[in-house]
Amino acid sequence: QLQLVESGGGLVQPGGSLTLSCAASGFTLDYYAIGWFRQAPGKEREGVSCIRANGISANYGDSVKGRFTISRDNAKNTVYLQINSLRPEDTAVYYCAAGPLCRSSWSRGKEVLKGSDFDPWGQGTQVTVSS
Repeated sequence: QLQLVESGGGLVQPGGSLTLSCAASGFTLDYYAIGWFRQAPGKEREGVSCIRANGISANYGDSVKGRFTISRDNAKNTVYLQINSLRPEDTAVYYCAAGPLCRSSWSRGKEVLKGSDFDPWGQGTQVTVSS
């Protein structure tokens, strides 16, 4: 059974940092791109970061650039998302998902990571940023 499990979420004060983990079981991540997505209450899911099998990565959205860092450790079959300078607007459920590529499109002048390319998905981990 192909499965992704996220961990590392929690309650953090504004300005704090978190590192989320995405661990795979039932398959090896070596040949997959891994995307991180988030969904805040009442909002659509959005892709925030993606790393290809060759290690090339990208962030999506002006609000995350410079604060989000994605990395992978194939030996541990795990991908990480480090989030610094957390803001209340980062509050969301964060999901990781595996796919063939980090494909994106442009919508309203913004580059958007295409979630439809990704399967399987993890169950998500809650990140809450509040004082």
